[in-house]
Amino acid sequence: MFSLQIKHVRTFLIEGVGSGGDYHNVKGGHWLVDSPISTPMSGWESYRHSRTSWGINVLGSFCVEIEASDGTKGFATGFGGPPACWLVKQHFERFLIGTDPRNTNSLFELMYRASMFYGRKGLPVAVISVIDLALWDLKGKLWNEPVFRLLGGSTRERLEFYCTGPEPAAAKDMGFSGAKVPLPYGPAEAQSGLKKNVELLKKYRESVGPDFPLRVDCYMSLNIPYTIQLVKACEDLNIDWWEECLSPDDTEGFEQIKRAHPAAKFTTGEHEYSRYGFRKLLEGRNLDILQPDVMWVGGMTELQRISAMASAYDIPVVPHASGSYSYHFVASQPNSPFQEYLANSPDGKTVLPVFGDLFINEPIPLNGYIDVSELDKPGFGLELSPTARLISSDHILNPAPQKALKLDEEQSTKVPSGN
Repeated sequence: MFSLQIKHVRTFLIEGVGSGGDYHNVKGGHWLVDSPISTPMSGWESYRHSRTSWGINVLGSFCVEIEASDGTKGFATGFGGPPACWLVKQHFERFLIGTDPRNTNSLFELMYRASMFYGRKGLPVAVISVIDLALWDLKGKLWNEPVFRLLGGSTRERLEFYCTGPEPAAAKDMGFSGAKVPLPYGPAEAQSGLKKNVELLKKYRESVGPDFPLRVDCYMSLNIPYTIQLVKACEDLNIDWWEECLSPDDTEGFEQIKRAHPAAKFTTGEHEYSRYGFRKLLEGRNLDILQPDVMWVGGMTELQRISAMASAYDIPVVPHASGSYSYHFVASQPNSPFQEYLANSPDGKTVLPVFGDLFINEPIPLNGYIDVSELDKPGFGLELSPTARLISSDHILNPAPQKALKLDEEQSTKVPSGN
């Protein structure tokens, strides 16, 4: 086996909005940020009108490029903006430069464990995720194989998709196998909000017929009593699943809502991190589907581990969005029956690339599916657009932040004590 090392690690921001791995960094008026959607901030009336009001897009997209000693480059995008670039440069790069990029298991462990004192969840793990995806892209290009083949090969000829958007009838017309809609109102809007939720979901059900799979995304915004009451009020609407009803930290709460509605399906995982977070979700056996986001959860390396654990419980893994990164994973997994497409058009009624104009050949589902043959290109198969609005992070890291002092520096800069 030939010797190979990582030579360069580069990070980039993306100028403007609507491009890259931050789904919510879009223009004003987009359904994702400026339509009624219940959120954890809905308890404050001033933050209900737009999700940008409380900062859902505050970080923005960033990209990682990893270059091997033979000149081959891996590339990936995610969310994290300037803080993500800083973490890569000041912390994680030390574990990458000079190492073999094919050792993804080892590299993940080094980065994850070195950041446990401030990480374990949230932004640090999301940053590790993008580094990991860039490594998998690089591995695929080194071996001239698509990532799904490195993961064990294809388990099907086509990927089926459901669509998350504001209009389930539009999703059905576009050929998707199901639709998921955001819940507009939360507990702070009391019974009047609950009534409007039920009326809207009834309208959605009527628009797609009695049997078309209709799912509801509650975006971590409900509590246990409200969830139980809402699911009860919608029993005759044949809701396929209720997603992220509770805070990600309320794992015991899922036991209570499942006990109240054993026949209803509950899903979560989009905002959970690492195999350790998912272990607790699985052990309770109160969830019907897990939905990790590969750009947040720890990358492809950690997603494989989560999927293996879930398969032992016969719980399907249907990743949250993430475009081609998820497509390669789902194509390789018998325990992942289909994939989510997050509608990226402003009105949610047309199919556009998940990552906007960042790539020139991003696969998108047409008539509700993608042939796996479309993914049969080295790495993730994504070609960076020559007009991509990348900004080198060198511009934001120059001058570089002050590095931690070394022991010899500390001793030389000690101030003599006075008499």
